[in-house]
Amino acid sequence: MIVTRLRGEQLSAKAEELASLLEATVDAGASVGFLAPLDRAEALAWWAERAADVAAGRLVVWAAYDGDRVQGTVSLAFPGKANSRHRAELVKLMVDPDARGRGLGRRLLATAEDAAAAAGVTLLHLDTETGSPAERLYRSAGWTAIGAIPDYAANPDGVLRPTTIYYKHLPAGALTR
Repeated sequence: MIVTRLRGEQLSAKAEELASLLEATVDAGASVGFLAPLDRAEALAWWAERAADVAAGRLVVWAAYDGDRVQGTVSLAFPGKANSRHRAELVKLMVDPDARGRGLGRRLLATAEDAAAAAGVTLLHLDTETGSPAERLYRSAGWTAIGAIPDYAANPDGVLRPTTIYYKHLPAGALTR
């Protein structure tokens, strides 16, 4: 398995594969912001919209490949405010349902954390559906839950579910972004 950072043009070139991953993730019940069944055009459009943020440096996206097939992805979103340059949000950690249980989610998480620390980020945050399998990953990787918001987002079936907010401090370093 190879994990690589996608630049704007690479993200656009891989939009079909990334859309398939997004569809499979939603179909498997992961609450990543979409309702099931996810329309292919909507999945493609969502990834296409990310290319501008990647090109501008507001978003960093990594993809994990098994051969030439995308098996997972994770992103870091950087806020645009000067007083927020020390933090980033971990977003859209997704692993293909067929590739789960082999440590890929942990590897993608570590990739994003290491890159954030190398960029001088000292605080990461994320939200995830309360009670989801993702919570075990985040807790075991040293993330701290700060609370849950009831009825925060609908899961893929349209049922409102709580979301737990997590954070993680990273080693201090000079800001490089």
